[in-house]
Amino acid sequence: MSSTANGNGPGTKKRSSEASGGPKSPISDSLSKPLPKRFYKTVTLSEGPPFQVLLDGRPVKTPKKRPLALPSRKLADAISAEWSAQDAVIDPSTMPLTRFSNTALDAVSDATSAVAADIVAYAGRDLLCYRAEAPQELIARQAQAWDPILDWAQEALDARFVVVSGVMPVDQPMATLERVASALEPHEPFRLTGLHVMTTLTGSALLALAVARGFLSQEQAWTAAHVDEDYQISLWGEDEEASAKRKRREKDFAAASRLIASLTA
Repeated sequence: MSSTANGNGPGTKKRSSEASGGPKSPISDSLSKPLPKRFYKTVTLSEGPPFQVLLDGRPVKTPKKRPLALPSRKLADAISAEWSAQDAVIDPSTMPLTRFSNTALDAVSDATSAVAADIVAYAGRDLLCYRAEAPQELIARQAQAWDPILDWAQEALDARFVVVSGVMPVDQPMATLERVASALEPHEPFRLTGLHVMTTLTGSALLALAVARGFLSQEQAWTAAHVDEDYQISLWGEDEEASAKRKRREKDFAAASRLIASLTA
């Protein structure tokens, strides 16, 4: 008997830290159902690549019953650790790399061009390009956090972005979007999944690319994505429910960053 874990990945489009959009990933509703009991004793790996996680010697499969074929030993080790860490029940919410890998294989692999196009669409309305008109302190915070990333994009991607004050949409140069599209190639499903998750969680394709290329750490990018929110918190204090939601989203962002990092030896 093969086992499955629920997929989760490229999400629903909103702006800023509530961002999302693009191709919907097949997110199972099983998170609302009773969690399945752990049915296996041992977790091992097959020889690869591709690598497979084996539960009592039997390979894990995706929700679409495809082999959970993993491209690197580093990713396979991390996913094996997720399965080993399960106790009496199997809780997909504690297995983000398994969920994202399921999405890469079941959804993104069948729609790589569409997922890449959605990331480019985010770049066309990137969070970092829309600045406050006031107050001056927030303007300064945004410039300090975001200008170095735009400078990096111009140097590393040869992509020059137009920055505006206010929320009225501005069209980015076609050449800029073409550079972003080139930065997404080749369309490898696992890498695209990680990039799309980071993009939709922050509203910024630039932050996702900066993390993937090592210009920013995951923590730096997450902080940069929340300059506006943190400024409001400095004025009015922190909402407990919003804070808990942000922490949950940060865990997914961190996992998406680890997914990309684990693709290299």
